[in-house]
Amino acid sequence: MVFPAAVLIILGSPASGKTTLAARLATDLEIPCYSKDAVKEALFATLGVGDREWSRRLSAASFAAVLELARAQVQGGGACIVEGNWRQAHAPALREIGARCGQIRLFVAAEEARRRFQARQRHAGHLDAMLVQDPSLFPVGGDAFLDVSGPRWDYASDANERYEWLVGEARSWLMS
Repeated sequence: MVFPAAVLIILGSPASGKTTLAARLATDLEIPCYSKDAVKEALFATLGVGDREWSRRLSAASFAAVLELARAQVQGGGACIVEGNWRQAHAPALREIGARCGQIRLFVAAEEARRRFQARQRHAGHLDAMLVQDPSLFPVGGDAFLDVSGPRWDYASDANERYEWLVGEARSWLMS
């Protein structure tokens, strides 16, 4: 299915299920998904692993790459999903893409997020073993929506029975 130019933003705390949901939505909606961590892992593989500051620099580069991929998709008249731990500082760049934006904010209980975080297997460059001790990674109530106009949906990643509702909402919005 072809949708008008739009960006569906997937955001949430670490281990809230962003990547899993984004991949599933991309398949079901038949639109591309650009993931910050996928880009970052390619950068780790190419440029190497470093300390926390290095990881932050690669995160910034990864967000810039995802934004540019989304911009190209929108300029071509298409829709896409952008997935990552988006922050308010990214809102101006997302607005500058010049497309309609919708946001899906994922949340999960802090203890479940911590359990998932400890269990997941990611590239060592993410420094997960060090970061799991940081309580700010798992904020109570999850992350805030971005200051970007458009529809907003909350989604509990441990409530899969609501997935069909969510994909229906996203599809309706994309077709509008």
